[in-house]
Amino acid sequence: MEAQMAINIIARFLSIVTTLYSLLCIVRVFLTWIPNQGTRSRNNWLARITDPYLDFFSRLSLFRAERLDFSPIAALAVLSVASITFATIATTGFVTLGFILSLLLQAAWSVVAFLLSFYAVCAVVRLIGYTARLGRLKSLWDILDVALNRVLYRINHFIYRRKAVTYLQGLVTGAVVLVVLRVAGGLLIKLLSSLLVSLPF
Repeated sequence: MEAQMAINIIARFLSIVTTLYSLLCIVRVFLTWIPNQGTRSRNNWLARITDPYLDFFSRLSLFRAERLDFSPIAALAVLSVASITFATIATTGFVTLGFILSLLLQAAWSVVAFLLSFYAVCAVVRLIGYTARLGRLKSLWDILDVALNRVLYRINHFIYRRKAVTYLQGLVTGAVVLVVLRVAGGLLIKLLSSLLVSLPF
């Protein structure tokens, strides 16, 4: 009984620590978006605490696309899984392997789902701009093209192989594929998560 109580207390403490650390990481990420805020001396303590963890994910090319860096999303997803796992142990006294696998699956999917949603929105916005011929927003279209080029190339190369396609056709195809992957993937992950949670071990 005492051992179980000690485990619950430790788990609750670790859940609180990971949640607070997640908040610090979020603050750090927001500060890097503000010019001259991320490097000021008063913020150095925050950088020393969070940067080693965030930099680990930032070095992974999987979460980078041209000038965009999605690594903070992955870093926060991992912390979220850890916090939920500790909170579950603190509440129930145990956690099943199926539950942990379900959490890991959902965390991984949350990163992928965000990327799919982000690129799908960019593709749809770019498609609207292209068909409406809104040339006065050229700087915005250039930014979206930079963000989308690699993703659209891979999608169209997979579907059309070496067949030449127009920019509009490639844009429509990319947008449709991204939306379908987002919706179908969400349904599949929901089903798999339910199956994992129901495992008896």
